[in-house]
Amino acid sequence: MNTTVEQADFFKTMEDKSDGGKLRGDYSKADDRYVVAQDWSAYTPEQHELWRRLYQRQARLLPGRACDVFIDSLAKMEAADGIPQFDRTTEALYKATGWQLVAVPGLVPELTFFEHLANRRFPVTVWLREPHEFDYIVEPDAFHDFFGHVPLLFNPIFADHLQEYGKGGLKALKLDGLSYLARLYWYTIEFGLMQGPQGLRVYGAGILSSGAEIEHCLTSPAPRRIAFDVERVMRTQYKIDSFQETYFVIRDFEQLFNDTSPDFTPLYAKLKTLEPLPADSLLAGEVNIGPNPL
Repeated sequence: MNTTVEQADFFKTMEDKSDGGKLRGDYSKADDRYVVAQDWSAYTPEQHELWRRLYQRQARLLPGRACDVFIDSLAKMEAADGIPQFDRTTEALYKATGWQLVAVPGLVPELTFFEHLANRRFPVTVWLREPHEFDYIVEPDAFHDFFGHVPLLFNPIFADHLQEYGKGGLKALKLDGLSYLARLYWYTIEFGLMQGPQGLRVYGAGILSSGAEIEHCLTSPAPRRIAFDVERVMRTQYKIDSFQETYFVIRDFEQLFNDTSPDFTPLYAKLKTLEPLPADSLLAGEVNIGPNPL
């Protein structure tokens, strides 16, 4: 793939965001949608073993913490024994909800990301973290993308929601609303909680692929846990290098889909007149939902 002006701008933007750091993926063989072939045969035995360790740790943490639909879907994916082959998962996923997995070198431009989602294609990074990054990684890797995100794509309601999010992203790019939509993604798809009959449960991929935050978000008294409200979420800043100071709680995926279905154009206009809220804020009248009992 030849480096175009747009791609050069993307790399420069990512370097600026990471204080000069370079994206880790190999973008030299990506097509114009940033899709690459997953060279599954190139993964080493050590990488497959690292995947198994990551999977086993997270799988032990899921009962009583992850939402049931995530646990049920993950069990059907047969991904415990090593790095999965994305095309095999795609076969089952397409039959279930019409989604496909596409292999990518790593982070992709926002326009490309939204276009993939809007067309029911989920980008999954091909590279895996190093052993010393077992507990924390800066860029999303194959384990975060696959383990954290893919299981919920087997749920029809969540799958439809993510496609609509992609369509909304394409619109937000034209309305200068991307920062607000990014907060929505962060506080739902990455770090969302759900209130079920047996207490709080996790559905956000950033938590589900984390060794420590999956317990912290449910039982620690430190963070705020606030009932989901679209405008409130879009006003709230977030942290990228520490546990979240606020989590937003939905009742179910139907609420997430329905509450994010309206046209955001007037909301973006309103939000531009309001100051953003700190990540640890609790507004008058809001209830701080208590943690699950230890």
